[in-house]
Amino acid sequence: MSTLSRRTFSLSALAAIPLLAACNNGIGSPGGAKIDARVDATLAQLFSQYPETRNLAAKSAGMLVMPLMTEAGFGIGGGYGRGALRVGGSTVDYYSAAAANVGLQIGAQQYAHVLFFMTQEALSGFRRSSGWAAGADVEYVFSDKAEAMRAETTTSIAPIVAVIFGQAGLRFGATLEGVKYSRILP
Repeated sequence: MSTLSRRTFSLSALAAIPLLAACNNGIGSPGGAKIDARVDATLAQLFSQYPETRNLAAKSAGMLVMPLMTEAGFGIGGGYGRGALRVGGSTVDYYSAAAANVGLQIGAQQYAHVLFFMTQEALSGFRRSSGWAAGADVEYVFSDKAEAMRAETTTSIAPIVAVIFGQAGLRFGATLEGVKYSRILP
């Protein structure tokens, strides 16, 4: 008889997160409307708390808005969220974000983030990929003390600008490295 180790159980549970989250995405489900409503509320909060991001949005070719990213970990961690890609103010696609990591960690957190695609090339590359992972080409602009965000200088050097905000929980630090974005049906 085989025994199930904690590591095997944890990895299996992390692998099931995207599958379980997709259960609410059946044909005719209001998944797209729910995501769009959350995206609208997230953008309203972002623009209210950090008015400087309106200029960033106006300069961008498109924005991927992830209203709620939930991460948890105890040695092995993972995270999941769903959002929408907006181009010209309209939703053009829906995406999921999934992450898994191993290391010294304990706790859970939730946060919102927006990826601003500052060039048409960056947006096109994202849309053409079957699964895109945030990496070194992402410049982070976030403030955990509600200070004014200054994005003008970063937009000239980075094709993608990530704004992370609305953090809550008992796990410190938020980064998008290692997060894989995949197109989903709402």
